[in-house]
Amino acid sequence: MTVKPTRRGLLKGTLGGTLTAALTGCRSEQARGELSQLTAPGEKIVDAIPVDVTVNRTATQIAAGPDTTALEAVRNQLGLTGTKLACGHGACGACTIQVDGKPVASCLLPATSLHRRRVTTVEGLATDLRGLHPVQRAFIGEDAMQCGYCTPGFVVEAAAFFDAWRAEHGKQPPSREVIADALSGHLCRCGAYTQIYAAIARACEGAYDNAGERGPRYDAREKVTGQAKYTVDVQLPNMVYGAIGRAHVAHATIRRIDWSRALKHPGVYAAVDLTMGVRTIRFAGQELVAIAAESEAIARHALTLVDYDLDVYTPIIGIEAGRTAKDHVYTSRATRKQAPNANEAPLLPLKWRGNLRGPFQLFSKSRGKARRAVTEAKDSGDAKRLAGGQFSTQTQCHSTLEPHACVADWRDDLLVVHLSTQGVHQAAEDIAKRFDLPAERVQVLAQHVGGGFGGKAVLSLELVAAVELSRQLGRPVRVVLDRHEELATGGNRPAQEIDLALAADTEGKFTGVQVKSFADAGVAVGSAPSILFRIMYAKTPKKLEDWDVVTHAAPGKPLRAPGGPPAFWALEQAVDELAHARSEDPIALRRRNDPNPARKELYTWAESLPLWRDRATSIAADSGRYRRGVGLAVGGWFYFVQPSARVQVDTTPGGFVVSTACQDIGNGSKSVLAQAVANVFGIDPGMVAIRVGDSKLVPGPMSAGSRTATTIGPAATQAAENLREELLEIAEAQLGYRGAQAIPGGLRHSAGETSWGEVLARAPRLTTIGRRKRDRKGYVFGIGGLAAGRYVSGSLQVSEVEVDTRLGTVRVLQSQVGLGVGKIFTPVLARSQATGGVIQGISYALYEERRLDPNTGAVLTGNLEDYRIAGLGDVGTIDIHFMQKGFENVTGGGVGLAELVKLAPAAALGNAVFHATGYRPRHLPLRPDRVLKGLRT
Repeated sequence: MTVKPTRRGLLKGTLGGTLTAALTGCRSEQARGELSQLTAPGEKIVDAIPVDVTVNRTATQIAAGPDTTALEAVRNQLGLTGTKLACGHGACGACTIQVDGKPVASCLLPATSLHRRRVTTVEGLATDLRGLHPVQRAFIGEDAMQCGYCTPGFVVEAAAFFDAWRAEHGKQPPSREVIADALSGHLCRCGAYTQIYAAIARACEGAYDNAGERGPRYDAREKVTGQAKYTVDVQLPNMVYGAIGRAHVAHATIRRIDWSRALKHPGVYAAVDLTMGVRTIRFAGQELVAIAAESEAIARHALTLVDYDLDVYTPIIGIEAGRTAKDHVYTSRATRKQAPNANEAPLLPLKWRGNLRGPFQLFSKSRGKARRAVTEAKDSGDAKRLAGGQFSTQTQCHSTLEPHACVADWRDDLLVVHLSTQGVHQAAEDIAKRFDLPAERVQVLAQHVGGGFGGKAVLSLELVAAVELSRQLGRPVRVVLDRHEELATGGNRPAQEIDLALAADTEGKFTGVQVKSFADAGVAVGSAPSILFRIMYAKTPKKLEDWDVVTHAAPGKPLRAPGGPPAFWALEQAVDELAHARSEDPIALRRRNDPNPARKELYTWAESLPLWRDRATSIAADSGRYRRGVGLAVGGWFYFVQPSARVQVDTTPGGFVVSTACQDIGNGSKSVLAQAVANVFGIDPGMVAIRVGDSKLVPGPMSAGSRTATTIGPAATQAAENLREELLEIAEAQLGYRGAQAIPGGLRHSAGETSWGEVLARAPRLTTIGRRKRDRKGYVFGIGGLAAGRYVSGSLQVSEVEVDTRLGTVRVLQSQVGLGVGKIFTPVLARSQATGGVIQGISYALYEERRLDPNTGAVLTGNLEDYRIAGLGDVGTIDIHFMQKGFENVTGGGVGLAELVKLAPAAALGNAVFHATGYRPRHLPLRPDRVLKGLRT
């Protein structure tokens, strides 16, 4: 096949520097300050001026150029890294500091404006006299955080609000509306808003004026004081800075890339080719070259000196273009093998038809029976027997607030990689394989990780760039993506079009489901939502087809509950549609067709909710401008564990040390480990020290697929139980405690009782290693160190919305969420994770949407203003109900919930909109223009 170029020529400096800045919005914090003082390479337009400022009650002096921001000065000159860069344009609040007691976005504030001002960062909120600020204590006590990357900004703003509120209102608690307004400039990608509301309200009413400084989350104090160190905070001696040159077009052939001029620029040290021998550009943002320099600013400037000779072609953008285009993204069998995997499971061989790959039909059940049932229902012409249609969902970006980041240090005997990752152990294995190193020569470190959601589960090219540059230079190299790069290439949930037909008989029994799904994961393949249709209403025959539609867009990656929200958006609306057509309660219809034990319990719970029980019985019962409706949807998710993972427990004279090579990305891994051991010994978790985030520890699980707590909780429990038995034997044989028996907190013996602390002080040091035992009935299958459990969890969400029929906006008022997952290891943290997942689901349903330029493929939503994420005032109240039974055959008694909570929100809101207005939405997000159009038809 011959593709004629639409234009061709030597394109100089178009992948970095000025044009990259135009595409990516703001440069990084360091780049803006340093590059602003260059008119030409090395020529300063003005010397930095001294700025006298008092920071955290200490007088100091900083150097500021005309474009140096307060954020750059605070972080880079003063080393106060609690203040975070996330968006770079004042949209997220992570960079908030107080200036003369007033909160400001330091990423926008010129450093020169700090002259003779008082600055307070999160590190300075606590004082020697009072300890932590009441707001800090409240955030700890209410667990108002997850990954913690945004927490310092929230805390600094909330502290200023608290001080002003108490001065004017005393201990009267502020309303939700007042709190939402005060913190409207802050975003939490993990979705800790419910707990943040509670923390601020309770702090204002005095609940934390004299409270302690410990809470349910193991590392909460580090997060509220700015002491938690993330990869972006790592500074190593002799470190240099890398930047990546990216394609600004979505489809081209590379004739030549020449970085010789860049290497001659002062302060530039090295360059590496990131094309990996591939001479085709397939998406805008594709990594082409990386440059290391004295500063990030110089590295980015050097990218403008790289010459690119490209043959540029018209790109294929969007599902419809991919299905109909005569040109192909992959033009041969060999190039198709280069397609990345958009899913967590291994790719199975499927046929290609141009840009279509599929169909994947493995999870169908009685395909012929399902097809015949749908045909019969269509032929009957009875609306009570058939529901469905075409549903579509948008591309959603991971957009973790801590961007992808890597600091690589290639030494003679060891490659040390500081990495923002969801799997330190797995990353170390992959790095050793990728760079042909013995496993013992690689160490991956990640003490704190600012969110992942699936986007940080595999090796990305920022790591490859940092490692290759460090290998060349023999010194540490830092590569961190900016917000535009994160939104463009940091990972996304594929857009989908789903054609679904749900057939039923005259009694309301489902007789067949037929689904054809098309997924646009850009240049990636492997999207397979059909497994989720298979596990729902499990006895119903199903004809399921998954198709990949390959386009010129950045590759999709697994995003929390991969394939789930689009699948349930379609399926649960079809069920709701059928129920209303039959004039039947939607719960009754589901119960009749749903054999899942967990959801059976949840149906009974939901029927007792006043929100559901007292809803209007007719559709569009309200007639004014603002119309309220209540919708319900359910979800189901399989669970995984990682049997290869281990947890080590050591004794010390002062307590216990628990270690494993996992990481805490906000999911509470440290807290699960501490609580598991504390439960066995009946002690305070404060006696348990936790070591994670280091690949040199015993192998731990990846934080993905809802596997972490269900893996490390039982493993830590087993290790602790073994250790307790050893201590009992030692107490009897060596320490003289005759007849020793374990009791909560210590031993009971012939001479009385002795605490574990006293026993440990006298006992020799011990080490035990635990692993998760197999479930009582084994697993369904195991692959790559991962095992799939036999049981399916259940969720149910009831949401109330208010639709503004004049403006088309949808406002969520409240959500009641039931989760059937068995035993909860850490209830407070589980509730936080559950509400966070629901909030992410609401954000997906109402706001998030990546948009590409159809002519160039460039990302048009490259910042957190154009790519909107739900804020504090967007989500309504959320109540979580745990149904803690039904998983007795599972080791530990419970399964994961991180994915489960993402499934039902979108469909519940869609069904609520229908209940409020009579308009059945079929396309996400629920934008005002779509709602208004639907109301008019």
